[in-house]
Amino acid sequence: MRDEGSILRKTSFVRRLSGYCRNIPGLARLKEGGHKMPVLLIIFGYLLGSISSSYLIARWIKGIDLRRWGSGTVSGNGVYYYVSKRALVLVGIFDVAKGAFPTWLGMRLGLGLPIALAAGLAAVVGHNWPLYLGFKGGRGIATMGGMLLVVFPWSALWLGSALGIGRLFRLTGLGALIGLVTLPPLSWITGQPSAVTWACGGMLLLTIAKRLEANRLPLPPSGPKRRQVLIYRLLLDRDVGPREPWTERGSID
Repeated sequence: MRDEGSILRKTSFVRRLSGYCRNIPGLARLKEGGHKMPVLLIIFGYLLGSISSSYLIARWIKGIDLRRWGSGTVSGNGVYYYVSKRALVLVGIFDVAKGAFPTWLGMRLGLGLPIALAAGLAAVVGHNWPLYLGFKGGRGIATMGGMLLVVFPWSALWLGSALGIGRLFRLTGLGALIGLVTLPPLSWITGQPSAVTWACGGMLLLTIAKRLEANRLPLPPSGPKRRQVLIYRLLLDRDVGPREPWTERGSID
């Protein structure tokens, strides 16, 4: 099983980032922050994750609020359909970075792998339930990918491949779910530290919670219709079977 030190030494992403950031003013003082630093880092991760590049770009380019368009998800998917396919690249880079940076910073400050992963998960929570947008956000897949790039790079490729295969079959939501479900056993089989395996499980639970909550979209009355909608949300990340009526329905006001 890999230990925390080997993750920091062997992950090329972390090694390059450490080289670039070694001389950041104040980083040495942060290392001396004592017992308050883990809490501060987790809060920082959440606040950073709450910055929604999808929302900001949609506002700047098209003047629309993604919470009121299409699926109501504030995500790269909304940018793709309603704003600009080119802008999706910027959104993806930022969302990956806001998962990677708090995780890397926790490792760099010597706070330990569990705290670094907690900070990364906090960024995912911020992305999914952003403080600045009334807790209506996205699904956090890119942010999870950034976190994984730091501690378990091959799993980020695995998750990206699952997404790509799902998109080929027009079932991106199902592909993402399958990728997340398989991450904990993949982590265990490849001998990752237990903290990484638990974090993979945490990402799955956050995804399930967000899909079922669906930015507080109303559910049908109790009965078969409600159960069907919940199943669609869990498996397909939408309230209906066909994709187009959900993702391409325009304003939902």
